Amino acid sequence: MGTKATIVNGEERPAPAKRPGSNSGSKLFSSVADQWRGMTRFLTDVRAETRKVVVPTRKEVESTTVVVIVATFLFGLFFFVVDAIFDFGLHRLLGKLGGF
Repeated sequence: MGTKATIVNGEERPAPAKRPGSNSGSKLFSSVADQWRGMTRFLTDVRAETRKVVVPTRKEVESTTVVVIVATFLFGLFFFVVDAIFDFGLHRLLGKLGGF
């Protein structure tokens, strides 16, 4: 059976063993037990992934915020110019075709 270290490192786990049971009570218990094992495995994985989360420093947040703001203005300017070019071209084309 895998240890906690193998679970955290992402190695494969052995398949849970199926318990033989002929009556419905045993099947119900087996089903509930399997669900419980699955839930505990899920919570173990969540805890392992949560430990990998790194909170950015204030300087990193400020620098990425500045990059996002500058990129937004540059893309806005780019799309404004492209839109103005298409608007100019469309008005000239429609003017020649008698649309305006």
